[in-house]
Amino acid sequence: MRAVMLTLALLLALPAAAVPDLAAEREQLAQLTRRAFDEPAAMLAELERRWPQGAEPAREIAWLYARGRVLLAGSQFEAADAVALKLAGLEGGADHGWLLRALTQERAGKPAGMLAARALEGLGRRCPAGDEAHAVRAPGCDFRAAADALRLLQREQAGQGALVEAEGSVRRGLALARAGGDRHLAALFMAQLAVLLQAQDDLDAARAEIRAALAEAQGDALASARVRNAEAVVERRAGERQAARAALESGLALAEQARSPHLAAQLRANLVDAYMYLGQYREALAAGRLALPVLQRFRDRTYERALHHNLAVTHIKLRQFDAARQELARVAEFQLDPSELVSRAGELRELGDTWADAGQHKEALAAYRSERELSARINERNRASALEELRRKYDTAAKQRDLALLARDGQLKDQQLANRRLLQQLGLAVGVLLLLSIVLVGATLLRMRRAQARLTANQQLLRAQSERDPLTDLSNRRHFLAVMDARSHELGADGFRGALMMIDIDHFKHVNDRHGHAAGDAVLVEVGRRIRAAVRDTDLVARWGGEEFLVFAPELPGEDLAQMAARVLNGIGGTPVATPEGPLRVTASLGFASFPLGGRGGAQLRLHWEQAVNWADMVLYQAKAEGRNRAIGIAGVQAPDADTLAAILQDFDAACQQGQVQLVVLTGPSA
Repeated sequence: MRAVMLTLALLLALPAAAVPDLAAEREQLAQLTRRAFDEPAAMLAELERRWPQGAEPAREIAWLYARGRVLLAGSQFEAADAVALKLAGLEGGADHGWLLRALTQERAGKPAGMLAARALEGLGRRCPAGDEAHAVRAPGCDFRAAADALRLLQREQAGQGALVEAEGSVRRGLALARAGGDRHLAALFMAQLAVLLQAQDDLDAARAEIRAALAEAQGDALASARVRNAEAVVERRAGERQAARAALESGLALAEQARSPHLAAQLRANLVDAYMYLGQYREALAAGRLALPVLQRFRDRTYERALHHNLAVTHIKLRQFDAARQELARVAEFQLDPSELVSRAGELRELGDTWADAGQHKEALAAYRSERELSARINERNRASALEELRRKYDTAAKQRDLALLARDGQLKDQQLANRRLLQQLGLAVGVLLLLSIVLVGATLLRMRRAQARLTANQQLLRAQSERDPLTDLSNRRHFLAVMDARSHELGADGFRGALMMIDIDHFKHVNDRHGHAAGDAVLVEVGRRIRAAVRDTDLVARWGGEEFLVFAPELPGEDLAQMAARVLNGIGGTPVATPEGPLRVTASLGFASFPLGGRGGAQLRLHWEQAVNWADMVLYQAKAEGRNRAIGIAGVQAPDADTLAAILQDFDAACQQGQVQLVVLTGPSA
């Protein structure tokens, strides 16, 4: 790092006219903006001191973009936005302006993916994919700006669960960094690639990428520290908590060696999580106290929000509930970025489990409900994406069919023209040629019908596959929604009728963390099979998402539904599940109800099926909050109208205590 700083000092000491070319000047500015991560004020002053007067447009764009990056490092958002507007007014500067606005949105905790994609349209044309080695030598290709846009784009893609698209963005950024000879940037992209590979369950490839990134960053303490941070993410998700802590402690030492207080604070924030899961609560709180003022000084909202969450979980584990609530109130002050939806849902599930383990059932239910609402938003986004992908596939198949028909039609017309020429030349062969034409048309029509039949069969197969869960072979959420929509059209104003049972595998995250994803997959498959065996052949069993299953039983009264719930509960927890890691005892929590719900005086209140799912979901979380390995069902509801029903759902605990809701509780098999 000392050598890098000496190089930077020498470059900045040169007069502007002595800079050999634009590429070298961009390298100088890149090193300056990296130092601005820890010293924004000093780097801004140095930038102003060396500002080239009367520079040509390409150089002016490079210096303005660097100024905007440094202003963002100092959290001067309005000033950075003014620079973006100035860039947009320069010839050839619009793409850098869009990118700077995207970076401003990211620092402010707002969606940045759309702006980054717009910037990448122009920047990517000047740095075309597949030709990076040649493109980076052209003055028009600012490969580091294109890499910035790709980093923002992959962050939003990964946050929304589009891991394949995110991996493609990272690999393109890595190709640009390597072609441009920027080893620091290449190491960071390799580290991000490792995180994405681990998220796709390719742990060996992820660890190999971390080793390669460390080799690429050798001699660069700052880049090495960031790679160690990514290594900790990989190991933590793989359940290797000790290895994650070791990686973070190594990264912290490197960050301090590089004199980067900002990065050191980020690593300490992550160490809070590592220490907490190893039971080192005092160390976790101490690391958090050191990190928080630094993160606040740099206005690092992403890490500060994560730190408050980790401190809240630590306080709950220490049964310091007031301190935990204070930390959670600080978390709520931060605006949620769409790229953080998946990670926030995981935090809420972790929070609910921690509250439940501490016996604080009301807080646990609130966390579970927030997690459920957020997961519904994520699932809706994923559902829309999947439907759009399916529509594109169908459109492609239809276009291919139309092209095949047009080609055959063209062939037929050519044959008819040939027949006419032969008719003019050979009158004697008219009858024979006519017969041949009829045979040809018949064969063509037969082939077209067969092709249409194959296409129809393929479409039906594709539709069936899209409605099955590939792991458990149960119906998936899409199929369940289609069935419910069809029933809604049939019943009309009568509302939803039937029984629902929501099932959640207890402590499933611990199975993945301790025994690996192969064991987790075996548990999901076997639990799905046991549920299917415990219900009727006419009942619909769907994998609702993750470790949750949903059963729809048409026209099943409450007493029979309770017996079915007991069968499911005992079927899941009665015998251990065989996994590659050996037999594991698995239990589940159930929530069930039969609809329509009874009102006062025997009246029945009509509900939409989505409202019915919310009731089953609520009693499921009641079962989880009361200790898991149990089923809780709704035996009766005292409500004169739909408004009262909605109020009951908003404060379920109070309604149960006041006798408005009668529950039936079934306990699962003991160990």
